[in-house]
Amino acid sequence: MTSALTPEAQMWGQPGKSYDGISFGLSDTISHAVQALWPRPGERILDIGTGTGWAARLAAWRGANVTGVDIAPGMLEAADVLSARVEPRPAFRRAAAEDLPFEEASFDGVVSTYGVIFSSKPVEAAAEMARVLRPGGRLALATWADDPGGYIARFFDLIGEWSDAPPPPASPFDWGRSSWLQEVVGTHFKIDVREQVTTFYAPDEATVWEEYVNGFGPVAATYAALDQNRREAFRAAFEEFHRSYAAGLGLIIPRRALVVRGFRL
Repeated sequence: MTSALTPEAQMWGQPGKSYDGISFGLSDTISHAVQALWPRPGERILDIGTGTGWAARLAAWRGANVTGVDIAPGMLEAADVLSARVEPRPAFRRAAAEDLPFEEASFDGVVSTYGVIFSSKPVEAAAEMARVLRPGGRLALATWADDPGGYIARFFDLIGEWSDAPPPPASPFDWGRSSWLQEVVGTHFKIDVREQVTTFYAPDEATVWEEYVNGFGPVAATYAALDQNRREAFRAAFEEFHRSYAAGLGLIIPRRALVVRGFRL
């Protein structure tokens, strides 16, 4: 991987520690993916697209020796600070999923929670996960289900309506189709796929806006690129979209996800 910082790395890394609030909202499936991996004391675990290190810390709390990688220095700096009191302390380094700087069979397990799905080269990323795992090593992924009418697809469609950024070179929703996973990931792993709903509870739409405009790179970058009038309109559209999830004493937002568990062939 080159030393130049890509626009994508800048975008994802800009929120820094504030991204941990986004991971908080995903903590159910992050935890389930780490359970699917089931790290053991002393094992070598790799967390790809670690973000602020939520999954890495969970694996370390199980006694594993964890390395977290991400393309965004802002994420890695935050992950390191937030992991300061974890023992054994995870190590963090900059790397892309499709170009991992590790020897073959370096790890006993690989986990990625909504991280590897954003790789620009998904076929290469799947091959790299296999390369750095020992034979029989374990894999666990949390991915967004391919659900065109669901919350996540509509959420990214909303951002796309306000952003001038080009679409990603590969769709993250490919990782949300069992047939694609079997074809691409299944080349290297024996896998099983389970669909589940990860539910986001929030007090109101204004709270969701503050979490995302401060903590989620694509929303923060979109907002920053707009003039003041369009910023206000973007916020209004964002809050209106989330208002439809009001239920009882707050918002309840169901999101379809997959938990993928595998063994290296």
